[in-house]
Amino acid sequence: MSDSIEISRKIAPVANELGELFAARGHELALVGGSVRDILLGRAGNDLDLTTDARPERVLEIVRDWADSVWTIGIDFGTVGVRKGGWLLEITTYRSESYDPKSRKPEVMYGDTLEADLERRDFAINAMAVRLPGHEFVDPYGGRRDLAARMLRTPGTPEQSFDDDPLRMLRAARFASQLGFAVAPEAVAAMTAMSERIEIVSAERIRDELDKLVCGANPREGLRLLVETGLAAHVLPELPRLRLEIDEHHRHKDVYEHTLIVLEQAIAQEEDGKPDRILRWAALMHDVGKPKTRRHEPGGRVSFHHHEVVGAQLTKKRMAELKFPKDVVSDVSRLVELHLRFHGYGTGEWTDSAVRRYVRDAGPLLDRLHKLTRADCTTRNKRKAQALSRTYDQLEERIERLAEEEELAKIRPELDGNEIQRILGVGPGPMVGKAYKFLLELRLDKGVIGKEAATEALLEWVGESRP
Repeated sequence: MSDSIEISRKIAPVANELGELFAARGHELALVGGSVRDILLGRAGNDLDLTTDARPERVLEIVRDWADSVWTIGIDFGTVGVRKGGWLLEITTYRSESYDPKSRKPEVMYGDTLEADLERRDFAINAMAVRLPGHEFVDPYGGRRDLAARMLRTPGTPEQSFDDDPLRMLRAARFASQLGFAVAPEAVAAMTAMSERIEIVSAERIRDELDKLVCGANPREGLRLLVETGLAAHVLPELPRLRLEIDEHHRHKDVYEHTLIVLEQAIAQEEDGKPDRILRWAALMHDVGKPKTRRHEPGGRVSFHHHEVVGAQLTKKRMAELKFPKDVVSDVSRLVELHLRFHGYGTGEWTDSAVRRYVRDAGPLLDRLHKLTRADCTTRNKRKAQALSRTYDQLEERIERLAEEEELAKIRPELDGNEIQRILGVGPGPMVGKAYKFLLELRLDKGVIGKEAATEALLEWVGESRP
């Protein structure tokens, strides 16, 4: 089956209908870029990318009565969004864009031909198009060939492409992760030579590419490419810093390689095949505090005391600088901070009080903490690995038992604020907060003791704490 016939068979009727609408108004329209690529890869979804010679204002006129809804959030970049039934379409005017050396934003210039639009695209596999409604397949840069070879090449020279938009260097790593494609040697060489150019790109655009990379099918390959080309030193410097030097006198694990394995082992625990952004970033960042806390100990040992605390601080700083949402920053850094907590469990010496605190501190992140802790075991010693797994099984069993007995996930004092005020004969104020905190600690230590015993304990505490 030829490419044209294959693509024609798979193109959504909504795209053909829109192509006829544009043609009737005297304009060109083509399915382009990732949509064509994904059709040929057999992974097309309900999002379609289209390009046209019509300017954005004209596009709005054409689709206004046809679309179910229209949005213009990207209109400054020549893009109009359209929803039709269950389909989401982005229609972008033929364009070219490049960066001023001193600007963080691309300069958008409109073009007049499909061929010129394809020339400015990032990779040949994204520089294919299908004219609508006639279904003519347009592939001036060998994108179909590159798909078969699973190779990422730029339409022109990589130096010119990456200079026009430095973000394309990160996109190369992202596609390596998402698609499992190799990057052409000349593109890798250009990425290495031009890595500093990425600093002109805004934090938000860098964040989006890194996030897609980490949430891809094979993030190891994309991360490896970032580190080896030097790009990581500019966008995620904590990662290459994990490549601690190892010498014959101070032996320790390769923290960088360990991190990639932990990430892969965390991914293996994901449910329903859906990427868990919080878990993946926590796995990637969990040991970033080690370089700052490394100490050489007597006997050739190496220690990393409190690296989880330092790592949480570094994680929070980096993810905030990358403009991640505050809840994502908080959750990831909290998991980094907690990832070593289990290792104080020993062979089960924790009291029920300590288990309750483990659950309380993890809060809604408990399930992810379970997965991160298990993923963090990368020892080649099978006996040690099995022992760690059994011990964590026992901890989870204890958590489940306590949860059944005490509603562990809803730990709170047995007396609420109103009851505390009534018992103590006080109104709202600092005293109530202190009493609440005391009762919460009592709940964690003793479990469920009943309101009567809690009241007695509260009154005794008040008597001891007041002159």
